[in-house]
Amino acid sequence: MSCILASAALPLDADVPPWNSFRGPGGQGQTTARILPLEWNETNNVTWKTPVSGRGHSSPVVDDGMIWISTARTDGSALGVVGLDLDSGEIRHSVTVFRPDHVEEIHSDNTYASPTPVAADGRVFVHFGRYGTACLDSRTGEVLWRNDELVIEHQGGPGSSPVLFEDLLIVTCDGADRQFLAGLDTATGEIRWKTDRSAPFRPNPITHRAFATPLLIEFEGTPQLISPGADQVHAYDPRTGSEIWHVRYTGFSNVPAPVYADGVVYVCTGFFGPELWAIRVDGSGNVTDTHVLWKLKGRVPETPSPILHDGFVYMVANMGVAACVDGTTGKRTAVLRLGGNYSASPVSGGGHLYFCGEDGMTRVVRPGPKPRVVASNRLAGGIFASPAIVGNAIIIRTEEAVYRIESPGE
Repeated sequence: MSCILASAALPLDADVPPWNSFRGPGGQGQTTARILPLEWNETNNVTWKTPVSGRGHSSPVVDDGMIWISTARTDGSALGVVGLDLDSGEIRHSVTVFRPDHVEEIHSDNTYASPTPVAADGRVFVHFGRYGTACLDSRTGEVLWRNDELVIEHQGGPGSSPVLFEDLLIVTCDGADRQFLAGLDTATGEIRWKTDRSAPFRPNPITHRAFATPLLIEFEGTPQLISPGADQVHAYDPRTGSEIWHVRYTGFSNVPAPVYADGVVYVCTGFFGPELWAIRVDGSGNVTDTHVLWKLKGRVPETPSPILHDGFVYMVANMGVAACVDGTTGKRTAVLRLGGNYSASPVSGGGHLYFCGEDGMTRVVRPGPKPRVVASNRLAGGIFASPAIVGNAIIIRTEEAVYRIESPGE
């Protein structure tokens, strides 16, 4: 049941694209929303709050008036999806999609429902890593198809979110035992292509794992799927899975999604000692020695994705130290101690950046070469999921509930 704490939901800005996948339209945490709330708490600027059972770190996605999240029992014995009405917060659908026979142990920071769904054209696609992928009718909640063929050893639990490209749902499977990407037919769930990682891996299987979500970009009219993996980032043709280029680094258990602008992609290299690399995307084959523009060490996140704003890369390390980096030179222009620990990826809108912490606090930052915190807003329950932005509202999932937050009259 939802708890209404403020006035009725405001009309949405029709010019703002739907936030229907991980990190929203474009996959980089950015929105064209002009006005977003700067201050809130449990009793202020909360339009509704809806408790959700189970546990999951998947981010909320929004399409056609519905919010979707995946959730799971804490022991992984039931994996499902919940659909909430965007206006009222009422739960319209709660569907158990998979009941695994065998469940792997997960990392203490992870859940069995960490990959974020994708919602589009009356369908919702949910992915639970080795436990399966499924498509549901968003109006009825009926499961249209399931695919349980992509079994890997996560050794820590699932993490990579699927992305939608034309009539393909692309899923990333970077386990300790096997590492590949697959393109599934959105109508049937059948595998249309499957591509093994080309990286030469180190002997220890634990260093073969990765949990990053790929980014779809377009360069000179050609689509590329930028996909960080252990010890190497790959660019693939999303239609066929064919590799276009790759760059070698040292790093595994990669979580942050890449970001892209003006022919350059920015990639975090993973545990341990993460670095931020700027890479030109106009190459082919192994471009490690030719297309890496710069590398940055120190205060680079192991979990939260970076975000771009006006030519600068903003990022927060897991332990709460944020940095602003010139996207052209790779030089830090500022370091900002936000406090707390971070897993969620930041979002931007209305001229501000939003950093959600595991302590339930969202720090609102005014960007620029010397950014500063302009507000700090606490909710009950930690925040591990990245927020969504819909019109002039922010949708936040905590460990306990889903919130719609907005300023009345704006």
